[in-house]
Amino acid sequence: MDEPLDVVLIGGGIMSATLGVLLQELEPSWSIKMIERLDSLAVESSGPWNNAGTGHSALCELNYSPQNPDGSVDISKAVNVNEQFQVSRQLWSFLVENGRIPDPDKFIHTVPHMSFVWGAENVDYLRKRYEALSAHPLFPGMEFSTDPEVIKGWAPLLLEGRTAKSLAEEPVAATWTNAGTDVDFGSLTSILTRTLVDKGADLETSSEVTDLHQTMDGFWHIYGRNESGKYHLRSRFVFVGAGGYALPLLQKAGIQEIRGFGGFPVSGEFLRTSKPELVSQHRAKAYGKAAVGAPPMSVPHLDTRYVEGKTHLMFGPYAGWSPRFLKTGSLTDLFLSVRPHNLLPMLRAGLTNMDLTVYLVKELLRSPRKKFDDLLDFFPAADRKDWERIIAGQRVQVIRPDGVLQFGTEVITAEDGTIAGLLGASPGASTAPAIMVNVLRRCFPDRWDGWQPQLKTMIPATGAELSADPELAAETFARTDRQLHLG
Repeated sequence: MDEPLDVVLIGGGIMSATLGVLLQELEPSWSIKMIERLDSLAVESSGPWNNAGTGHSALCELNYSPQNPDGSVDISKAVNVNEQFQVSRQLWSFLVENGRIPDPDKFIHTVPHMSFVWGAENVDYLRKRYEALSAHPLFPGMEFSTDPEVIKGWAPLLLEGRTAKSLAEEPVAATWTNAGTDVDFGSLTSILTRTLVDKGADLETSSEVTDLHQTMDGFWHIYGRNESGKYHLRSRFVFVGAGGYALPLLQKAGIQEIRGFGGFPVSGEFLRTSKPELVSQHRAKAYGKAAVGAPPMSVPHLDTRYVEGKTHLMFGPYAGWSPRFLKTGSLTDLFLSVRPHNLLPMLRAGLTNMDLTVYLVKELLRSPRKKFDDLLDFFPAADRKDWERIIAGQRVQVIRPDGVLQFGTEVITAEDGTIAGLLGASPGASTAPAIMVNVLRRCFPDRWDGWQPQLKTMIPATGAELSADPELAAETFARTDRQLHLG
């Protein structure tokens, strides 16, 4: 029998690519194989039109800074998300510096991040949010304004079509910072995977994993189908970074830690325009507030996107629903994921999230014209003929064993550390390095201490909290801006 591999990465997206690069830097002699079921990389969740492409750092995403019942704003999650994104910037900077990313302009660009609201109550909330964030070392240089002329200077489309009378009746406010980014995670995945292969890793596309199990000797046996027929691999460690298919694959693995977990798939749509006259007037990612009863992933935003060398505007998302766990998945995905151990948590999640069900039903029943009205809230002068509909990627929201529907990510690791997988969605791709470092810590405790010097080389602030060290935060921002050609 062939020698077992050291690492098998299931799924050709940003998570597997990031973990592969980290492991290749830490253990250059290890054998690594990436398996992707489709014929190319980053076609599902990591694809540039399947996600918002925002370098999620909580600069503009209002759902990361909720308002408390007493009127104050809780910025703890915003700080945590920003801290995680700084890990991403540090790792990408290291990879640029050592040549693994030849040109950062291929995947990341500076795009100002804005929060934009209307109505007196929302204006008051945004002012309080600004006051809390602008005093924090991770959010330097943030500006706030209720002056329409100032906001027009930041993003002209947001004020186009608003009259003096309408602004008097419904005031607007915005925050603005030039520290934001647009990230093409599809391009980044391809860049990282190419360098993985160049340094000795093996990539196999059009190869679907159908089953996996662990034998008494500790090795994982991976079974699948490719263009040549059925195959069988052995590996010491397996990472399941297969997007929505991570849940059923971890269930097949039979690890105790996946028991009780379920998933609820949500699809989405965006509107897109490439019309130069519009694109030139909006260079920003402008996030608003979600509608009452809407889930966090439905926060509306009007974004500048850089994809394959071209600039576009994208607005959305509009929620939809499909039982598929991937865009290229099966209509039976959701139903086949229901097991005796997760049936009760899934029922409990359904009963306690009836507002989400009602919201999804209402969204599915809305006409295209009604959906376009949402864009008019951001850009009152928008013309329907300038915009086209695109289908976003599938997101499988995590249902925890306690029945809580979790809007975020969840790392599942076996007790012996030989297999791990990632469930969930946003902020996902943006925080892949921080999430994968956590996988390393949990799965390789015997090597963790020995890896610290190299980890600190790759991510200089390892072990430190930038949020607690303004001087280190400022130095890190300046260095990564320079290395990633930002600013």
